[in-house]
Amino acid sequence: MTQDELKQKVAQAALDYVKGLSIIGIGTGSTVYHFINGLADFKADIEGAVSSSEASSAQLKKVGIPVLDLNAVGTLDVYVDGADEINPNKQLIKGGGGALTREKIIAGASKKFVCIADGSKRVDILGAFPLPVEVIPMARSYVARELVKLGGQPVWRENCVTDNGCHILDVHNLSIMEPLTLEKTINNIAGVVTVGIFAMRPADVVLVSQGEEVITF
Repeated sequence: MTQDELKQKVAQAALDYVKGLSIIGIGTGSTVYHFINGLADFKADIEGAVSSSEASSAQLKKVGIPVLDLNAVGTLDVYVDGADEINPNKQLIKGGGGALTREKIIAGASKKFVCIADGSKRVDILGAFPLPVEVIPMARSYVARELVKLGGQPVWRENCVTDNGCHILDVHNLSIMEPLTLEKTINNIAGVVTVGIFAMRPADVVLVSQGEEVITF
């Protein structure tokens, strides 16, 4: 199966986690794109969705699902999103698509976080995928210097402005042995909006497609 077919397969499997729910949280990315398309088949049962990005919001509206404000909804039952890397403890690296801050907010506001991905995203140790860090624009150089002190090599993601009007630094060459500690450390750097480590709020359920199977852990 192609990687896109694997993404479609796992996205289809995730639909079981939201059936019967009127309001759901929706993430961002290529796997979530297939998930949103799958939601169209039972959109009549869905009152609306809270979305982590403008791109996902546009797609939800395209398939006929209203987009709701998290402030008006409160706690969500389920949030479905992808990941760039997933370790055995269900801790993640996210932010390749640039929506890490809103993704982290919605994940935190949800009772259950269902992560969907193709099997290539499973790793033993996080960090081979460059770690995204969203920063206030004026702090970009300062934060980059602080990230160098932590052993990383930050690269400004040029021509990328997040939905929050911020910049992203992609940090290369990190071997993240203690995700929770590093998440807290980077979040405490002045000027950082958030870091793309999801360890304080890891996934509750991970679905990955490998060959003809969808594995749950």
